[in-house]
Amino acid sequence: MLTRGLGRGNTHRAIYLGRLECSHGEAEAVQNRTALFSMSIEIDDKLTIEQVHEACSSYSSDTSGLMLSSHLFTESLWNMHFRNGLVDSDFLLIAARHFDNEAFREGRNIITQGVFNVKANVRTDNFMTGRLILGYIFQTLQDFYSHSNWVELGNTAPYKVLIEPDQPLENLAGPIMPTCRNCNGDNCDDNLVSNVLLLKRLTSGYFSPFSSEKPRGKCSHGGDFDLTSLRDPVGGINKEHVKSRHGSLHFQAANLAVNATMQLLEDIRLAGGDKNFLRLMGLSHSSALCFVIDTTRSMGAEINEARRVTFELIDRRNGTLLEPPAYILVPFNDPDVGPPLITTDADTFKEGLNELTPNGGGDNPEMSLSGLQLALTTAPSSTEIFVFTDASAKDVHLKSTITALIESTKSVVTFLLTETLSSRRKRVVTQEGAQLYRDLARASGGQTIEVSKRDLPMVTNVIQDSTDSATVTVFQEMSSQPETFSFTLDSSLRNIIISITGKSSLTFILTSSTGVSQNSGESSGSLASSTSTGNLRQLRLNDINETGLWEISIDSNDHYSFKVTGQSPVNFIYYHVEESEAPVADFFLKEARPLTGGNATIFVTATGSDSVNVTEVTLYDSSGPTAVNGILQSLGTTGFLVTFNEIPAGDFVVRLRGGGGDSSSQSTPSMFQRQAPTRIRTSNIAVIAQVNITNIEPGSTISIPFTVTIMTGGVPDETANGTFTMRAINNRNFISSSPVSVTIEADSGGKANDTVTLTAPANVTLGTDVTLTIVAENEDETDLNFAVLRFSVGAEVDDITRPVCRVVRKFANCPADLSRCGSSQWMWVAQVTDGVDGTGIDSIVIREGTGMLRTRTLVGEGGEIITEASYQASCCEDRVELSVLDNVGNVALCMGRVSDVLPPMCQKVRTSTCPSSSSPCNSSQWVFVVNVSDSINGVGVDNVTIRAGNGTLNTTTVVRPGGENITVASYQASCCEDRVHLSAMDKAGNEVICIGQAIRESTTVAPLTTTTNIFTGNGGHAFRTSHCLWINLVSLALWR
Repeated sequence: MLTRGLGRGNTHRAIYLGRLECSHGEAEAVQNRTALFSMSIEIDDKLTIEQVHEACSSYSSDTSGLMLSSHLFTESLWNMHFRNGLVDSDFLLIAARHFDNEAFREGRNIITQGVFNVKANVRTDNFMTGRLILGYIFQTLQDFYSHSNWVELGNTAPYKVLIEPDQPLENLAGPIMPTCRNCNGDNCDDNLVSNVLLLKRLTSGYFSPFSSEKPRGKCSHGGDFDLTSLRDPVGGINKEHVKSRHGSLHFQAANLAVNATMQLLEDIRLAGGDKNFLRLMGLSHSSALCFVIDTTRSMGAEINEARRVTFELIDRRNGTLLEPPAYILVPFNDPDVGPPLITTDADTFKEGLNELTPNGGGDNPEMSLSGLQLALTTAPSSTEIFVFTDASAKDVHLKSTITALIESTKSVVTFLLTETLSSRRKRVVTQEGAQLYRDLARASGGQTIEVSKRDLPMVTNVIQDSTDSATVTVFQEMSSQPETFSFTLDSSLRNIIISITGKSSLTFILTSSTGVSQNSGESSGSLASSTSTGNLRQLRLNDINETGLWEISIDSNDHYSFKVTGQSPVNFIYYHVEESEAPVADFFLKEARPLTGGNATIFVTATGSDSVNVTEVTLYDSSGPTAVNGILQSLGTTGFLVTFNEIPAGDFVVRLRGGGGDSSSQSTPSMFQRQAPTRIRTSNIAVIAQVNITNIEPGSTISIPFTVTIMTGGVPDETANGTFTMRAINNRNFISSSPVSVTIEADSGGKANDTVTLTAPANVTLGTDVTLTIVAENEDETDLNFAVLRFSVGAEVDDITRPVCRVVRKFANCPADLSRCGSSQWMWVAQVTDGVDGTGIDSIVIREGTGMLRTRTLVGEGGEIITEASYQASCCEDRVELSVLDNVGNVALCMGRVSDVLPPMCQKVRTSTCPSSSSPCNSSQWVFVVNVSDSINGVGVDNVTIRAGNGTLNTTTVVRPGGENITVASYQASCCEDRVHLSAMDKAGNEVICIGQAIRESTTVAPLTTTTNIFTGNGGHAFRTSHCLWINLVSLALWR
């Protein structure tokens, strides 16, 4: 990636993929076969996230009638993007994170161990954490191409060894080898020493903003903040943007960085499978579904209703685009809470609900907030959480913690409270208890619905409505006095619902944009049909398509809430960010409350249409009322930076207005209004916690230093003092220690430092995600702030070798006349092993082919476990591709084709000359270049390796005008060794040996000779850009 520059110089690259296929793993009923829905799409500088989302959503053969939203997909991409940027803010001076200081082995280890960690997270369904780790390692992988001299060495293909831990890193410049000379003034085009270029030695620049020290003769990164570039050799070699020292190579570096990231994602897709890969990339049209259920003795009716509505929802959405990406169930009793059930399998979730049994709970208050806290720390961000209870909260001390978790996760909490309206029952939610639930629902953008147990089935439709795809909030507010509210309805909205909660005495008048009115006494009027159950009134607008400004006048002096929702692809996402100019000019994610009286910046991006234009972003607090208008700075097609100056103390919502300029468009309304569900509260406290690790090993303890600062007007108040209650919460209930409180003394500059520790159990599953929230609250419990850190449980993976696939036999009785292929079969048999010291084969699945696969286990002569895979198919389909996965995520492809029995072909391009044999040889090099092809009808060249010889080999792939792929193999060696044998193998296991010999000055040119040896091989690891999810990566890589 590309900060310290490359991304900003290369926003929206132009790449063309002639044919793109979107894949979606179908149900197990079709035995893991992949359905491919092909489409053509040109990836150029106009490509947008909306086009990618639409293309990838076409994996469903029937999307008619569905309102689909790119909101979750866009949010997933930006979550990766911001983690990508954190490598520059949190790990700026760790050389290996950027391939600075020639830290190639350490940098490669960060990438490969990170990939193993991502695969472990995918296996445990922790897709969000997997995304965040991807963001971190994307930065490191992409930095290689802008920080090293890979491009300057003439390479036109990614250095795949960086994602292949079982392959050696070769041709590295030694620690004392000079690599650079002084630039010629501002011109650094020729500052690499000739030996580096001649010997193809890999180097990178040294970087430090604090010291000019670097090894003698070594290159610098370069740039205004790199002090090493001021010491001989002065200058630098980075290509981060077009104005960098080697900026003329910026776009070549960017192309390689994107292609390398595509290769990395292909490896992850092969390991995780298509369905899990889509989940990892966030291609979902529904948020996770989470139920928090009171299981005490009186809750039998509520548990039954939760089962009913959930089973209906699951049966309706299972296997469709609207299937939730995850299901979470959190039961709570007294005193027991949990354990949570987290699953991606609908049947498992049903079983969990069926196992709930009401029992216990002798007193009235229950542990409802403990259950909600567990849900908020367990569920992915932006989850719809539904809490069922008939009692007040016993653990009211958790309110501030719950509030902090709601703000950090942006999850929406809706409470379904039963019997709150009855005073004759022993178990009731008191009015004080109901107000606590209302406060939390308000903070999250949810609702508090109060009904009798008998009437509960009449309001659970809110679960369906809230979790429908593309549900947006147009307007939401609470009050306790008569008020008139205005809101804008636009042409993209449908299924518009107005929800009002309040006393039965509440009345209202709804007025449309054309002046037509309907009052609360009309259950079916000209504008809407309405229902009333308990404290909930719902108005479902008729299909009258009256866009523009609507009004509702509500008459009540008791507490009430008002919410307008609908289905629309047009929505927005926002993040609290912090801008930085030095040493990295960028904006970075800030997961905390903004500071009272200070300036705040949020990043806003609209979703749902490429032509949406944001015109106004406002922070609104109805208690004042107070409205703070933001100053918009366009970032092009990606979004806006919105700056708010001197934000007063308050409890704000983010409101956005905009339009598309086309009043006739359903997807791009001329004017629209949206509101973010989660409220933003300002604070006079700052909590900063930062560590330079993202993983925690099983059985280990990490220390997280933090600082609490008293702020006034957005800056530290150096004369202030006070005591703050501290809490450290993690989602996995890992052992954690934190101070009970911290005290800021009068002479401490307004700050206090301390440490939180976190210990992972020795038996915890690799890939487990851990979110740590550190909360500081003032003594009178009126103000708090927090810091959020995320980790993944990971350990160093020793098994870095991919499985080996050896084709042992092939039987074919296929007719020459393809019209008769249906009556004939062919069989292909391969043996797969992970070696004696490997972790073992986890799975073998068909990636391409519709035949039948059978496996059996054998024991090899050396004691290794061998899995024999037999594939049988009709002669109408003559190709098979198997994906072989071991138990830590190493993946290999095993390929076969009934018609490909011929080896690749070698064609000599060039052989260079060496001095006569009597001359000194160690000062001269020779080069041997061959073109290797498998013909248009072959399965393709898999690899070219050195069979005999000690030189270096580089390969690139080119496409001839007829569509034939050519692998260009370039071998370079000392003239002391003048002969080489290159092994070229195709993906069916056919091999050819290409023999080259240096031309001595006193001899004639020797003809190229080849030795053909047809035998079975490992099937190779060819890269195919065949899934549109790769565009996620194009979008991601280019933003930076």
